[in-house]
Amino acid sequence: MARARKSPPLRAKSRWTPTTWLVRWSLVAVLIVIGVIATHREIAPPKTYYMGQEERRLGRIAQDWVPMAQIAPVMARSLVAAEDANFCQHWGFDMAAIRTAIAEGSGRGASTLSQQVVKNVYLWHGRNWARKALEASITPVVETLWSKRRIIEVYLNVAEFDEGVFGVEAAARHYFGVSAADLSATQAARLAAVLPDPKGRSASKPSQALRNRAAGILDGAATIDRDGRATCFED
Repeated sequence: MARARKSPPLRAKSRWTPTTWLVRWSLVAVLIVIGVIATHREIAPPKTYYMGQEERRLGRIAQDWVPMAQIAPVMARSLVAAEDANFCQHWGFDMAAIRTAIAEGSGRGASTLSQQVVKNVYLWHGRNWARKALEASITPVVETLWSKRRIIEVYLNVAEFDEGVFGVEAAARHYFGVSAADLSATQAARLAAVLPDPKGRSASKPSQALRNRAAGILDGAATIDRDGRATCFED
């Protein structure tokens, strides 16, 4: 008499736990974030959260996206001179600036252009630990997936230069009546000088303090050009 065949033992079902659920969905969220950032390496990001806030508050905003090829090179150098002189040397965090800021008890000057792009494009304005933690997590991803030139390009297209005026093209026309491609060195320095207080400063009607800051940026941009610190974002 033939022996009855034994059926294979049933595999034990994996037990669901809150930790398992959290790990799985955290992984999904990370993959989505990486995918979005990778997409924005080639495609312009949509309006930022802050732009949406300002558009609802003001009724309209001005922004015209332009590629780096249509932005005067001196504008990029002026931005770097004003906001992140070591942009080509760091990987998203300027550790020397961070140490200096900690020693002086100030956060101003420690935030790189890469961090500011992450905040402007993907996060929200405001000082809290949740945003800073997300910013610190996303910045290395942006630095890995985007070129330095792309970081500058996105920054110049989303930065606020006056109330409701976003991006260097809209700013150049708003303040000087020219395109971003036709900005002079002085005009570029003045646009960079309004950062990070675009609502309190004017590039077309500069105070003496802003004139002085713009003069320093003008010299800094020329130095960056001479010593090769613009090579990572220029053709």
